[in-house]
Order: sequence, then structure tokens, then C-alpha cells
Amino acid sequence: MSEEQVIELSLEQTHDYEFRVRFDGTAIPDMATDETRPLGGETGPNPSRLLIAGVANCLLASLLFALRKFKNEPGKLTARVRASTARNEHGRWRIVHIAVELQLADAVTAFEHGERALAQFEDFCIVTESVRQGIAVDVSVRDASGNVVHTSHA
Repeated sequence: MSEEQVIELSLEQTHDYEFRVRFDGTAIPDMATDETRPLGGETGPNPSRLLIAGVANCLLASLLFALRKFKNEPGKLTARVRASTARNEHGRWRIVHIAVELQLADAVTAFEHGERALAQFEDFCIVTESVRQGIAVDVSVRDASGNVVHTSHA
């Protein structure tokens, strides 16, 4: 059964390449975006940073959801994300790869059904799975000891 949800926001130019983003229909405060120098003044994140932040944020939220689904309290989760850009065949810059490293606060063995949660959390992430339609996204998860307990390449 297919349900469609609509997400709305609006943008208004405030100065040069700076825009105010309004999250329509919510109580979320407005946010400023801006391009990097030399075009913009870097008064807010640019669209590329927003995209990779969205990927990492969604993965963290999905991992938290997957762990809590099995009644775990995983503690503080963190992420580091790195994107690579390259010129396409027309000489235009594109994001071509995103690498996300998630960090657990505990050993994966401390979680009930931890392996199962790790095996399914990416599938819950609407943003990453949507972005993967056009950009390669690699994901790794490390436990508190720094051991890699999950990887995926897509």
C-alpha cells in the first residue's frame, strides 16, 4: 500500500547567495544558508553541506531507532561524514561519493540483537536510500573500542 507524504519548505533570498529557509507548517526556526567563498559569505551551510548532514543525521536516527526497537539504550551516538566532489563530463561539480562513519558509545555485544539492528538500520534511512539512487554512499559503524562492526558500500 502506497502512502504519499509531502514535505514543504520555502526559501527567500536575503543577500547575494544567502537564503532564509522556512520549514513551512512547523515550529522549526528559520535557517540561513549561504554559498562558500568566493560566491557567498559562508553565513550558513551551503546545499552540499546540508545534503551530507542530512545523510549522516538520517543514518544516526535510523541506527538509534533500530537499536531501540530491541529495547536498547545505546547512549550517545556520533557521526563523521566526508563527501568527495568531481567534475562531470560537462565540467560541472557534482558530489560523487559520501562516506559516513557512525560511532557507538558501547560494544555491539552490549546490545540485545545488536547484529540484527546493524543489519537493518540503513534500510530505515529515507535520505540515504534516496541519495544512493545517484551518489555512492559508504557506511561504517565502530563500537566503543574502535572496532568496525558494520560496513556497507553502495
